[in-house]
Amino acid sequence: MRTDEVRVVVAENERLRAEVCALRQANAALRQANAELQEQVDVLGGDLQAALARVAELERRKAQPPSFVKPNRRSAKPKGVRKKRAAEHNTSRKRMAATRVERHALERCPVCHYGLSGESVAYTREVIELPPPQPVEVIEHQVIKRWCPCCERWRSPRLELQGQVLGQGRIGVRLASLVSYLRTTLRLPVRAIQNYLATLHGVQLSVGEIVELTHGVRRALQPQADALKAAMQSSLVVHGDETGWREEGRNGYVWAFVTAGPAAVRYFEFDFSRSHLVAQRILGDFRGWLVTDFYAAYNLVRGRHQRCWSHLLRDLHTLKEEQAEQAEVLTWASAVRALYAEAQAWLATHPLPTWMEREATYTDLVRRLCCLGEQYAFTPTHPCYALAKRVLRHQDELFQFVLIPGLPADNNLAERSLRPLVVIRKISGGTRSPAGTRTRLTLASVFHTWVARNLNPFLECLAALQHLTATAPP
Repeated sequence: MRTDEVRVVVAENERLRAEVCALRQANAALRQANAELQEQVDVLGGDLQAALARVAELERRKAQPPSFVKPNRRSAKPKGVRKKRAAEHNTSRKRMAATRVERHALERCPVCHYGLSGESVAYTREVIELPPPQPVEVIEHQVIKRWCPCCERWRSPRLELQGQVLGQGRIGVRLASLVSYLRTTLRLPVRAIQNYLATLHGVQLSVGEIVELTHGVRRALQPQADALKAAMQSSLVVHGDETGWREEGRNGYVWAFVTAGPAAVRYFEFDFSRSHLVAQRILGDFRGWLVTDFYAAYNLVRGRHQRCWSHLLRDLHTLKEEQAEQAEVLTWASAVRALYAEAQAWLATHPLPTWMEREATYTDLVRRLCCLGEQYAFTPTHPCYALAKRVLRHQDELFQFVLIPGLPADNNLAERSLRPLVVIRKISGGTRSPAGTRTRLTLASVFHTWVARNLNPFLECLAALQHLTATAPP
C-alpha cells in the first residue's frame, strides 16, 4: 500500500473515532435527561393517582346542596304514571282567521333564470295589523217635500231614526256607546276622549258635548240600573262596602252593594251621609246574608250578617306587631286565627256535610270563640280589649260561612268592585255636580255589571241603546 493511501485511511479512522466519541457523549446526556424525566413522571403519576382517587371519593359521596337551597324530599309513595294533559291544552297558539291572503312566489329561478312551474305552500306567516282608522261618518238626512195637486198641500215623509240616534241630538248610538265605554270602562278623562276622537276618527266634539252625551246615555240606561238594584235587593248573598267621594267640593260616600255568580250585580249609589239609614234605604226589604266589614252602620241593617275575616285577621296581625314582646297577646291572637283556619280546614275536608254536622261545628266554634273573647273583653287596660269586645259583639256573625254553603268568609268582592271608582277619585277628585255623580255611578253600575258577567260592555251598551231608541215613541 502506498504511503498516501495509508495516510487517508488513518485520517478517516481518526474522524470516525471522534464521531463515535461525540455520539457516546450525546447518548450519555440523553440517558441522563431520560432518567430525570422518568423521575418527574413517577412524581406526577403519584399525584394523578391521588387526584383520581379524590375524584372517585367525591363522586361516591352524596352531593350536598348549598345552605340557601331547600333539599328535595323523596315522597313516601312511589311515583305513578305521569298524568297526561287534556288534548285541548296540547296545542300551539291558535291562529286567527285570515281576513286577507297575500301570495309571494317567484316566476323565474334566481340562479339560472329558468321559468318555474308547479307550486305548493312552503310556509305561512301570520301578521296581525290594524286597518287605517275609520273616519267619522257624517250623514245628512234630507227630508224632501213634494206638492200634492189634489190636496193642494206640501207632503213630506216622517223621519224615522229609531235605533240610530239618541233623542234629538246629532250623535249616533255607536259613537255614544264608544264615548261611554272610554269614559267608564277605560276610565279616560273627557279631554283624553276628545283627543282620541279627533286623532283617530277626525270628529271634533267639545268637552261640554261629551259630558252631555254621557248624561244622555245615563238617562237611557237608568231603567237597567234600577233593575240591577231590585235584583241586588232580592239576592241571597250581598257584599257591602263604602268609600269616600267628593261632589262639588263636599265630602260624601259611594256605597257599593254587589253579588257574585252568573247573574252578578254591581250597584253603586252616592250619599253625603255614612249613616245606617243609607244602607237600609238602598237595601230595602233585604232578607239575605250581608257580607261586610265591622263598620257600625251595618249593625242596624236587617237580615243576617257575615263579617269579614280579612279585616279581623289584619287587625290581629297589627296587634301582634305592636305587642311583639308580650307572649300573652301573641298566644291569644294566634288562638283566634287558629279558629278561622280550623273552620276553613273543616270545610275543605267535608265537601258535602249535612246540616247537623254544620250546626255542630258552628256551635263548637262559636263557643270557643266566646271563651277567647271573655278573657279580655272586660279588662279595658289590656291590649286585646278592643278585639276581644269585637269578637263577643259579633260572635254569631263570624262563622255563618260554616252554616251556609257557598257563603264567603271575607268581603274582598265588594272591595275589588270599588277599586275602579277609588282610582277615578284619586285621578279626578270626584264630580262637580249631582248630575255628574248620578251619571258616573249609574254608568259604573251598568258597565261593571256587564264586565262581571263576562260580557263586552261596548257591544252591550250599543245593543241597549239601539233597542231603546228603536222602541221609543217618535
